[in-house]
Amino acid sequence: MTPEGYEAWYGTPRGRWIGATELRLLQRLAGLLPHETLLDVGCGTGWFTRRFALRNGWLVTGLDQDPSRLAYARAHGRNERYLEGNARALPFADAAFDRVVSMTALCFVDDWRQALAEMARVARRRVVVGVLNRRSLLWRGKGRAGGAGGYAGAYWHEWDELTLALEALGLVNLRLRSAVFLPGWGWRQGWLTRTAEHLLTERLPWGGVIVAAADKPS
Repeated sequence: MTPEGYEAWYGTPRGRWIGATELRLLQRLAGLLPHETLLDVGCGTGWFTRRFALRNGWLVTGLDQDPSRLAYARAHGRNERYLEGNARALPFADAAFDRVVSMTALCFVDDWRQALAEMARVARRRVVVGVLNRRSLLWRGKGRAGGAGGYAGAYWHEWDELTLALEALGLVNLRLRSAVFLPGWGWRQGWLTRTAEHLLTERLPWGGVIVAAADKPS
């Protein structure tokens, strides 16, 4: 998918709703405070990065290894900065950022555990990671047999698998939430999908995306 096509998807009714739902959960768990620094690993075109930067401006950094997506991000950004780099070997010193986030990017990294370890290394206070959930209706529709469309080649995580990986890094105060429980159902009647989502709780482990937050020990 081209950078333009990726961004255009977020302009569709389905994309706008999913993007807003994921962003709200990501921002709440990140808990970014004024004047804190944030790194977005696997930022792609900067869709999430730009929205974090609306709150913290130049203190937000996006990193990706795709030059074309970074070019798009730089052309459409404001005060945030964008760097090219590998998630498995982040080019930053230990504890370089207050908060480190990644949204459904590690699902496409060969060694996602190494990338997660790197996120924990460069975080000073908190790590927040969003991944695709294998125990979801989204996986049943888009993830089986190698994945379809933009999900092709993605690794789908288990709730317990992500918990154990974060605990193995010595992180504490784990909080896991999920969202987008009914993907692909009722998109033409958006109010119906939104109403159904509100009847569910983020604490249920079956949403299409899992977002986990964990703190560095003090």
